[in-house]
Amino acid sequence: MASSASKFNTFTFFKLPSAWWCGVRVKSIDSKKTVTTVTHRWVNQNPFKSMFWAVQGMAAELSTGAMVINQIQDSGRKISMLVLNNNANFSKKATGKITFTCEDGHLVADAIQKTIETGEGQTIWMKSVGVNTDGVVVSTFNFEWTVKLKK
Repeated sequence: MASSASKFNTFTFFKLPSAWWCGVRVKSIDSKKTVTTVTHRWVNQNPFKSMFWAVQGMAAELSTGAMVINQIQDSGRKISMLVLNNNANFSKKATGKITFTCEDGHLVADAIQKTIETGEGQTIWMKSVGVNTDGVVVSTFNFEWTVKLKK
């Protein structure tokens, strides 16, 4: 599937085209942290001339899900993944370039290891924080992911 930022961006073009057209991009990814960005433009704005909340959500979700995808791929096992729940807080108008960072890769590794060992599905909450170019937090998203061995 994907293992580098450029491969994820190609993956996004073909599998998540709405995110790609809105400008969501993976900037860096490793087993512990993923960084995504999206820039406020006409195509992704709301009527209040800031970034639409759903576009922020796509960038935030990709920063969490990309690590899940990579670690599932690294496990060599057939494991399904799905978002069960999410919540978000919006603290500032999102304009300009917004950078989302998730540093919860260790949670993914633990959940995948447990599902492989026990055969039972596991859930984890992962947080992605979006900041503008001034370093001000504009939104915080939390996603509850489930991982489960495929039969």
